[in-house]
Amino acid sequence: MLNLESTRIAIIGLGYVGLPLAVEFGKTRDVLGFDINQKRINELVSGHDATLEVTDEELKTACHLKYAYDVKALADYNVYIVTVPTPIDESNAPDLTPLRKASAMLATVIKQSDIVIYESTVYPGATEEVCIPIIEKGSGLKFNVDFFAGYSPERINPGDKVNTLTKIKKITSGSTPEIAELVDQLYRSIITAGTHLASSIKVAEAAKVIENTQRDLNIAIINEFAKIFNILGIDTQEVLEAAGTKWNFLPFKPGLVGGHCISVDPYYLTYKAKEVGYQPEVILAGRRINDGMGQYTATQLVKAVSRQKIHIDEARVLVLGFTFKGDCPDVRNTKIIDMVKELESFNMNVDVFDPWADPYEVEHEYGLKLETELINGVYDAIVLAVDHSDFKKWGELKIRALGKPKHVLYDVKLVLAKHESDLRL
Repeated sequence: MLNLESTRIAIIGLGYVGLPLAVEFGKTRDVLGFDINQKRINELVSGHDATLEVTDEELKTACHLKYAYDVKALADYNVYIVTVPTPIDESNAPDLTPLRKASAMLATVIKQSDIVIYESTVYPGATEEVCIPIIEKGSGLKFNVDFFAGYSPERINPGDKVNTLTKIKKITSGSTPEIAELVDQLYRSIITAGTHLASSIKVAEAAKVIENTQRDLNIAIINEFAKIFNILGIDTQEVLEAAGTKWNFLPFKPGLVGGHCISVDPYYLTYKAKEVGYQPEVILAGRRINDGMGQYTATQLVKAVSRQKIHIDEARVLVLGFTFKGDCPDVRNTKIIDMVKELESFNMNVDVFDPWADPYEVEHEYGLKLETELINGVYDAIVLAVDHSDFKKWGELKIRALGKPKHVLYDVKLVLAKHESDLRL
């Protein structure tokens, strides 16, 4: 049986979740950062993280961290922490392909007494029902006899430089009481905020999946409020500020809900619920509202342009921002694309500008070319879609300078004061 001193950790997947984890462990112990993407490994070896989750200076502090993309390098380690993505497919069903492939890969290197810890968001039961059987079949080893498992869900908030890995309490769990304690000790060694040891892997899985589901529903109700108040001619932000004077009113704002967590995780829970015979209602209702906000914001803009007597057909629109959140280069599952497509369906010409997004990634994933330069005085409408600090610094005057003498400025993210924009969500 392993103990804390004898553990040798390999992090599988070096994205937004895996890299910060590898760096933190790598400050004090030998750790292998593994990723099948050779380009990603070469980038990190050169001392830079394109996701911007870890600065170049922070990478240097992980003096015990090594990198590899060759599976053979994993054989020297005995604790494998899996941090691969868990997306959804076109029908909003869980896509466990990355998790299955990672498990199959580990089956080729796992040894007696080794531990596999999963951090990827899944539905309750996925670790033991999907991942473990793959390892058993591929390795010939028996679960909880020859090898063990843990689950410690990631809680990374991309772009957040305040609530970072070590400052967020970590949920831990293990497949046996002894393994659970070891997993907890492992994370306690780096998480200054402490840990919460769950009673089982399923409890830990369920806790993670409801975190973002709860947030998704809270945003959905605010988005529905916004739709109602827009019809009533009431400013939503003023209503929220007034309601927020009560101590127990939750401070959520309306907006586009994208990214790889809040807009994805609820579907993992609803998938499992349907599998066991329960038809979820509230969760899916919230998802429908939030998934439709891209089209809703586009329609609101078209109406505002029409009210200004601006010819809609072939009007030029500038969308400022494409990433799923401010000051973050992540474009996965961004809902800005829904807005863009809806505006284009009205035969509008839409330009998108985002200094944070990778132009190659945007074109590859969405078939959209980002603008690299902006010209003043050419747009009939401007949408402030993402609250990047760059755009906040610009202010109303610089943003409006991009528009024609008669234009509409739509502040989706409530960055500007009420009197500085023509339309707010």
